[in-house]
Amino acid sequence: MEQTQNNNTTERRKRVFSAIKPTGNPTLGNYLGAMRYWGGMADEQDCLYSVADLHAITVAIEPKELRENSKRLFALLIAVGIDPQKCIVFMQSHVRAHAELAWLLNNYTMFGEARRMTQFKDKSEKAPENVNVGLFDYPVLMAADILLYQADEVPVGEDQIQHVELCRTIAQRFNNRYGQTFTVPEGRVPKTGARIYSLSDPTSKMGKSDANDAGSVFILDTPETIMRKFKRAVTDCDACVRACADKPGITNLLTIYSALNDISLDAAEREFASADYATFKTRVGEAAVEKLRPVREAYERLRKNDAELAELMREGAQKAERIACRTLEKAYKKIGFVRV
Repeated sequence: MEQTQNNNTTERRKRVFSAIKPTGNPTLGNYLGAMRYWGGMADEQDCLYSVADLHAITVAIEPKELRENSKRLFALLIAVGIDPQKCIVFMQSHVRAHAELAWLLNNYTMFGEARRMTQFKDKSEKAPENVNVGLFDYPVLMAADILLYQADEVPVGEDQIQHVELCRTIAQRFNNRYGQTFTVPEGRVPKTGARIYSLSDPTSKMGKSDANDAGSVFILDTPETIMRKFKRAVTDCDACVRACADKPGITNLLTIYSALNDISLDAAEREFASADYATFKTRVGEAAVEKLRPVREAYERLRKNDAELAELMREGAQKAERIACRTLEKAYKKIGFVRV
């Protein structure tokens, strides 16, 4: 956990916390935009990755679906390259300190602050029949997730930056009242990674919970399914493979191809300068199949042995709990609860 510098001083490596909800099915966009980079971060930082299953129940989800989604996502995190020997990978609900600290932090969060969260407003409008307290309180639980591990950085999408700012406010308020207790984290929107759009509607982000999955290539799709989706991808009538604002479908496919092959958009464009659309879409599909093949194979090996997967979950939870419980006990004592 510590790194010795040449000047004989000892400096703690930065700690990174990231969580992903087990709702929907992770896509090629999730992989290219973030997930493929997560394993390599452990070379320079202490990384914790959590399957945020407590967050998943703020929307209606069947128990069977939640269980399967959670196991699938946990295995997938390892399959994309996160080494559980170098990182801490765990299920959020396996560490009870998350729920306990969330309750404490509720009392240091102002109602007006929580009410201003735009995601609550957006999700309430989409599902007005299920506007529950958990949905409203989601950002406070997210703050607990982060603060339990004294995280320095939290990689998030732009839509989550507001939640990280609330987390910082809560941490600073608690620290100001009781003395230094929590690390005040920084939210980081990753600069690496392409923004990938739907194959059927290239003006919308490729989503893991889309009702119409024709536009989303899922990480665990079979090669046949991947090829079918790319061959049906929306293009235009121009028959010229180039990236520009008035060709969103072609631009999206070029972006996917360049990200899959780690080349520039210009290089991808030059490669297909004389190609027809059918050839172009086939080549992009083939590149996706090959990039995702080792991930899918690693995932399938993990899912063949549920006992091994459960053991990895237990080991990850034990490591996470050791850190989380130290923070929780510190907060309890600062507040004034009697400890025995």
